[in-house]
Amino acid sequence: MTETDSETLAERLRSLGLYGLLAHLSEVASQPWVGTLLQWEESERASRGLARRIQAAHIGRFRPMTDFDWTWPKKLDRDALDEAFGLDFIAQADNLVLLGPNGVGKTMIAQNLCYQAVLRGVPALFTTASALLADLSERHTSYGLQQRLRHYARPKLLCIDEIGYLSYDARAADLLFEVITRRYQRTSTIVSTNKPFAQWHEIFPNACSVVTLIDRLTHQAELLVIEGESYRLKESRERTEKKQLCRRALRKKTPST
Repeated sequence: MTETDSETLAERLRSLGLYGLLAHLSEVASQPWVGTLLQWEESERASRGLARRIQAAHIGRFRPMTDFDWTWPKKLDRDALDEAFGLDFIAQADNLVLLGPNGVGKTMIAQNLCYQAVLRGVPALFTTASALLADLSERHTSYGLQQRLRHYARPKLLCIDEIGYLSYDARAADLLFEVITRRYQRTSTIVSTNKPFAQWHEIFPNACSVVTLIDRLTHQAELLVIEGESYRLKESRERTEKKQLCRRALRKKTPST
């Protein structure tokens, strides 16, 4: 083994914290099992580390993009979406807004983007608007609130899902504004919403910060519009029709009494 190989081996042992083996490296460096052991340890730690990061991102269960029916939406810029999955927007600290009605795949897309970011080593966090705002609203001390604001400002990618499904008070708007402001031009945020920005006053009625919130969110952001009927409703209709066909077939097979 060359001196360079020995130094590389020693560095790998240090990074893994295997100091006992490192102390006796000169005795075992030439043994073929050393390289195999290190490979096993590095692979297992990488796998466990990825599992921890995925769990910490709170992505939850989701369907992969291979299941996405590209023929269903009436409007979707696939080139723009494919570009988004390149994740260059994260390196540029740009935002992405997914706008469309219920059931067209906004959450699925956001979850997959978050998952791909984690796979590439990007610290990411997925949450719904209701969970984020409830979490912040429950902080009754300034210190507690500041801690949670830092929690949401820290990840390089934050996905806020389902803005527009519920309405909130002015304080909630101010809290969301604070999160977006702390992330502004520093880190990337993905937002999914079923309401165009002109209707965000319905989400946050009487909130003075809405205009500035939208301005900071959309500055250096790409708006990806999805138009179409609910895919979930389509699947529900198909399941109902399938059950009805099965019942009819069963009735034909069952002799009348």
